[in-house]
Amino acid sequence: MQSQQNYKKIIKRKILVLLLFICVCQSVSTHAQKEYVVVLDAGHGGHDPGNLGSGYKEKSIALKVVLKVGEKLKRYKDVKVLYTRKKDVFVDLWKRGDIANHAKADLFVSIHCDSHTSNAYGAGTFVLGLRGNKKNLEIAKRENAVILLEDNYRDKYKGFDPNSAESVIGLSLLQEENLDKSLAIASLIQNNFTFKLKRNNRKVKQDNFQVLRETIMPSVLVELGFLTNKKEGRFLNSRNGQLKMANEIANAIYNYIKNLKLNTITESNIIRNVNQTIDFKVQIASGKNRIATKSYNFKGLKDIERVSFSGLYKYYYGATANYRSVAVALKKAKSKGFRSAFIVAFKNGKKIPVQEALKIQQN
Repeated sequence: MQSQQNYKKIIKRKILVLLLFICVCQSVSTHAQKEYVVVLDAGHGGHDPGNLGSGYKEKSIALKVVLKVGEKLKRYKDVKVLYTRKKDVFVDLWKRGDIANHAKADLFVSIHCDSHTSNAYGAGTFVLGLRGNKKNLEIAKRENAVILLEDNYRDKYKGFDPNSAESVIGLSLLQEENLDKSLAIASLIQNNFTFKLKRNNRKVKQDNFQVLRETIMPSVLVELGFLTNKKEGRFLNSRNGQLKMANEIANAIYNYIKNLKLNTITESNIIRNVNQTIDFKVQIASGKNRIATKSYNFKGLKDIERVSFSGLYKYYYGATANYRSVAVALKKAKSKGFRSAFIVAFKNGKKIPVQEALKIQQN
């Protein structure tokens, strides 16, 4: 009798796995046939020239590179390319994000050139974040200063002062659910710059650029290099330099899209999804520095978890399967001074939206 019951359980389990397999295969098939919308944003434009290091115009170089990236991506049938601008016109920062959001874009890439009072050089890629060192903060303030050129900017940005460090740091992180994907595409772009073009690696960093804050999909901001460095400025102002940078950005974007399509399905993966394990955690910090998870490094908070991802480290606190408990942990983390802390959710170790995790637990 016991043997017969076990046999029935095995049969039911196999039927369930088969049904799940069919459903997931259909989902992946749709995903594989999907047209991926990429919005390319050339920084500045019109009456906003951007930086003018060594006599070169950031707005012109950014536009030329963006158009070259778009030309290459358009060769792929599964990629749809949209632009925030295709000529020398000024586009409000909020409008750039609005274009991407309205198009339900899968990816937003904003392209710029950097400047500095020193002879700094090299390419860097940024994703949205609240924390940054003083140098990155100055870059964010300079990029965000474009807001002052917009009509009614006080109403649109709710009194945001781009010259205030407090305002920059205080910008809310709207892309927490897309951060991992943003880091993934940023790493692909940065690796191409570093290893294929041999550009000086200024690495992937997090900062609070307003243009990224306005988007609701994975987004990155690329700093092609420093126009204030005469040699680098010459390279970026040349057709050859622009073509090389554009090719590597386009290659990285398409590799990112190919990675999204590679959803490998196995019976073991599907079976694990039958018994879904949900975990909540509080992300209290992230950055490039590897910090010992001792309580004295985190204002007395204990049981800190450190996870490495694409050259950055994330620090989690208060891991639990109970949402009420993690909400208490969040309150405690903020009381300790981690004002930008937020709740994240994981299903079987993979990050998912918090609302999705709550729905799974309710079922």
